[in-house]
Amino acid sequence: MRILHFVAAALALSGLTACKQEAPSAAIAVAPVLTSEQARDEFTFARPQEARVTHVSLDLNLDFAAKEIGGTATLDVEAARGTKGIVLDSDGLRIERVTDATGKPLVFALGKEVKDKGQPLMVELPAGETGKARRIVITYKSAPDAKALQWLAPEQTAGGKHPYLFSQGQAILNRTWIPTQDSPGIRQTWDAKITAPAGLKVVMSGIAAGGAEPAGGGRQTYSFKMDKPVAPYLIAIAAGNLEFRKLGTRSGVWSEPETIAAAAAELTDTEAMIDAAEGLYGDYRWGRYDMIVLPPSFPYGGMENPVMTFLTPTFIAGDRSLTGLIAHELAHSWSGNLVTYASWRDGWLNEGVTSYIENRISEEVFGKQRAAQERALSFAAIEDALAEQGDKSPLTALRTPDGTSPFDTNTSVTYEKGALFLFTVEQIVGRERFDTWLRSWFDRHAFQPATTEMFVADLRANLVKGDAKLEKALLLDEWAYAPGLPANAVRPDPQVFAAVDSAATAYAAQSTLPTAQWKGWTAAEQMRFLQRLPKQRSAEQLAALDTALGLSATGNNEVRFLWLKLALSNRFDPAIPQAEQFLSKVGRNKFVTPLYKVLSEQGEWGMAVARPLYQRTRAGYHSFTRGNIDEIMGIAG
Repeated sequence: MRILHFVAAALALSGLTACKQEAPSAAIAVAPVLTSEQARDEFTFARPQEARVTHVSLDLNLDFAAKEIGGTATLDVEAARGTKGIVLDSDGLRIERVTDATGKPLVFALGKEVKDKGQPLMVELPAGETGKARRIVITYKSAPDAKALQWLAPEQTAGGKHPYLFSQGQAILNRTWIPTQDSPGIRQTWDAKITAPAGLKVVMSGIAAGGAEPAGGGRQTYSFKMDKPVAPYLIAIAAGNLEFRKLGTRSGVWSEPETIAAAAAELTDTEAMIDAAEGLYGDYRWGRYDMIVLPPSFPYGGMENPVMTFLTPTFIAGDRSLTGLIAHELAHSWSGNLVTYASWRDGWLNEGVTSYIENRISEEVFGKQRAAQERALSFAAIEDALAEQGDKSPLTALRTPDGTSPFDTNTSVTYEKGALFLFTVEQIVGRERFDTWLRSWFDRHAFQPATTEMFVADLRANLVKGDAKLEKALLLDEWAYAPGLPANAVRPDPQVFAAVDSAATAYAAQSTLPTAQWKGWTAAEQMRFLQRLPKQRSAEQLAALDTALGLSATGNNEVRFLWLKLALSNRFDPAIPQAEQFLSKVGRNKFVTPLYKVLSEQGEWGMAVARPLYQRTRAGYHSFTRGNIDEIMGIAG
């Protein structure tokens, strides 16, 4: 192991200068690194204008006993003239050595740790020709508590016999298991060889290169390749007792054998969604669209990893009522994966544009009524966010304030306000015209990073085209940079929930329960009703509500969550075992963190439930979810 003090390493890298970057090799399709101020990523240590990673080659071993991933990462680097070193991102990585492609040792050092950001890994670059990629090989191991990795014991899986691993890299967690420049604006191609215990299947967010190859010692190796430049957070891995079920000519789903049938049944509309998206926004450019339904501890609804969307099992309702989640993750194949924000401050460029496309896909596949209802729910979420934070709060602007952590953005603004921006432009210019522009945006910026500034400029150049009246009507700068909602925001059709809102009003006034209508309502209508109920309910009223509507027995986790939130906020004792069962089984942050927050707000009644429950379940939650609940529960560190 070659270890140098920080000062020595800094001296070794003193040749780092902001020179003009040389033209990339013609043999490698390298995405540009943007140089504008909006493209600056304050959550990376990288200096991509001096030296940037273009390709990552992983050769790694999965050690379930030690909870470590270890091996080598070989990085292809392009450097500006005169540059002597490269700065990478690392968080908890144990670097053993760094060499050039021939095995010659290179000087390296880890710098001072910065909270939530990790440490800069500074590496001396080998000599090379100007304009030619240079190669460095890093031998390392991840830490057992690497934030991107969730190691599950057999008893935490559906089958109960095999261990399980999955990663979650977004936003800046992949630096805990891959030493690279972990910034969305530094797109990289990659390949990987992963060795795992025999009996476990490995999948990644790249195209599989053949099947498992024997590796000796009861182990086998899987190979993957992603030949299109992607943001580093989109490199993902999962390993476990997995089974595959074909859904269509280019889509399928992985899951544990115990859950594969239910997963496949819920995903039968996948090919129709792909066709709808292509009809709107052009070819699907990633080859396959496969998915993996993960164990319940996965902290998000879904993660749009290319060719292998990661999904929570909580979307499985038995009636395909929550498959808007699939439309959303598929939509990221255009907005987020094809064109990616260059910095985390422009999160709406990924999530807001994707939420708009999600709704358009839902309209094509499931009809206008469902799409209109989902838009109305989204608008209500924006109103709630503005009411909570105030419409003057800078956190309600699409481009987030300087210094805002990518983990602390307001999702209702990033997702729903971003989508509403596009719906508003669509209404003003007309759907056909807007669709033509949006499709052309993806074509012009395919496999490249982008900023809010670029998006607005493209709208002006290719949609507004100097039309002063249209420019005035769109309020583009106000949408992009101002807090609150602009005056031209398109409101949802008030009639889409007219019957439901009438039922909610009748219940609030006379406790009249919509028993006859409930089962015929869509999931969106049931959610709308629960969201419109009075916040204060007696035990008798809650018991009657549950009995009449079957809330505690529903298979729809969105509805169950709303019921538990209402019941716990009113200290309804019969809801305690329901909440304990739900929070022991589900790890999705969207559900778990708010319910612990509700419990914490109920004084000793709630904390008497929360403390022992969290003590039992904490180890099974992902690090992101744990961090949120630790703060609620007052747990230091």
